[in-house]
Amino acid sequence: MTISERLTEDMKVAMKAKDKKRLGVIRMVRSSMQNEAIKLGKNELTEEEELTVLSREVKQRKDSLQEFKQAGRDDLVSDLQEEITILNDYLPKQLTDQELEAIVSETISEVGASGKSDMGKVMSAVMPKVKGQADGSAVNKEVMKQLS
Repeated sequence: MTISERLTEDMKVAMKAKDKKRLGVIRMVRSSMQNEAIKLGKNELTEEEELTVLSREVKQRKDSLQEFKQAGRDDLVSDLQEEITILNDYLPKQLTDQELEAIVSETISEVGASGKSDMGKVMSAVMPKVKGQADGSAVNKEVMKQLS
């Protein structure tokens, strides 16, 4: 079952359960996916493109979460955390720190990176491998740690 099919099914369940929060988040993600399909000139997105949209939505919320925490807006913080939890249900299982460390280490060997100047090469090789399974900032930190 694709992500969009799961979203459609879960939307129906949320409507029946009158779960307004989940329903709102699902509708927003479906809308983002439709907009992406229109932008790309397609009728349907591939699984990878759907993951990209989902990851982008989670990242936007995490960025907003940091801003709201700094501004002391605890009412908005709890809402965003709930939305992030709902969105994470549709993302693949997240990599552990050890798994990410192993992937980065293996990629550094493949690319033949020797220092921080090779950071771009390593990042561009690692990101497709961990798409939807790890946050870009976590990957960046791990690459920096291993290249220094």
